Amino acid sequence: MHAATSPGRYTRLLGNLEDATSLDAAVDAAEPLASRLMSQPRIRSLIRGDTTGIPLHTILTDGPFGAWWSAVFLDLFDDDASRRSSQRLVALGVVAAVPTALSGWATWSGKDRPLKRVGIVHAGANAAATAVYIASWRARSRGNHRLGVRLARAGAVLLLVSGFLGGHLSSGRHASGQRALHG
Repeated sequence: MHAATSPGRYTRLLGNLEDATSLDAAVDAAEPLASRLMSQPRIRSLIRGDTTGIPLHTILTDGPFGAWWSAVFLDLFDDDASRRSSQRLVALGVVAAVPTALSGWATWSGKDRPLKRVGIVHAGANAAATAVYIASWRARSRGNHRLGVRLARAGAVLLLVSGFLGGHLSSGRHASGQRALHG
């Protein structure tokens, strides 16, 4: 028989987010829009991925994530073509973030309250990443490539945080339950 191990820091953090009633005001403010997005049966079917078996948000996240990480990779090279390409990829990621966010909000509407709290933080990290990438694009557009690169790297850190939270949301499992098992 194995002794139960205590939950890790990540599980404890997720459990704390799930239990954070201070996020309820933001949940309550976002719920009407998210519910409206899912009120039409055809849109709901598309968002849930009834045809593909994969929720639309899961597919769309590859757009901004892929564009922004590709830009970070190209930023390792110091030639004009790589600079132009990375600037375009940053812009592409910003544009792709809009439908990705809308599909995420719609998917979020079907979660329970604890996961909606995590979703608020996930959305905030995504919004912050998008703002940082907009600043990166502006810096690059104005000829300050170095600042644009530094901002893109900061945006990448935010994407990692958001990605972990998004993975938790898509799993549908509750960390607070795991924490209680090991309590």
